[in-house]
Amino acid sequence: MRDAIKEAILSGEFGPGETLVEAEVGALLGVSKTPVREALRILAGSGLVTMSTYKGAAVRVMDAESAYAVCDLRALLEPEAVRRAVEHGADFGPARQVLAGVETGTAASDRAKASLANRLFHRALYAGCGNPLLVEVLDGLRDQAALITVTGWGISPTWQGEAAEHRAILNAAESGNARQTEHLLRKHITDFIDRVAFELPGERTTETGDPKGAR
Repeated sequence: MRDAIKEAILSGEFGPGETLVEAEVGALLGVSKTPVREALRILAGSGLVTMSTYKGAAVRVMDAESAYAVCDLRALLEPEAVRRAVEHGADFGPARQVLAGVETGTAASDRAKASLANRLFHRALYAGCGNPLLVEVLDGLRDQAALITVTGWGISPTWQGEAAEHRAILNAAESGNARQTEHLLRKHITDFIDRVAFELPGERTTETGDPKGAR
């Protein structure tokens, strides 16, 4: 139940700010309100859903400040994890399979499939870093990062351009160039948030107190 609702959120089927009425979600998924209520509680804990005493549950609206915070942490940890994976000689075959599926299937034109493929690709890159705790931390960021991504795609559908970036990252990884892979992945993460931040609600405040990426 939780996974079904999560996928609906991360695919954009349930949009940012959309109210999640337990009875309606249950009817859509063919279950009673009780498992829906528990699933929404869990998803609130993972940062995908907000809970209000008066308004009930809703899909989280990711503001610029929160989006930058998530992407900042990703940009610190994920490129390092992938660099280590390259240095450890990890198998990037699963990442290649995901990318091939995007290029030959319908994911390039289907936001739900593109969202799932994006998550699978990134995890396949860092899974072989050799540090299970680092993998666990990055897994914990994946859902919020995916919410930012699908929100960004709703504003500007750039996943085909990002697929080209994925190819460059994977080519560097498979060639054993750890530093180049690290650089390309960090740029991939930071370029994306810089593209979409101006369209997100709120603003990001820099260390000097100046607003950035605001509206």
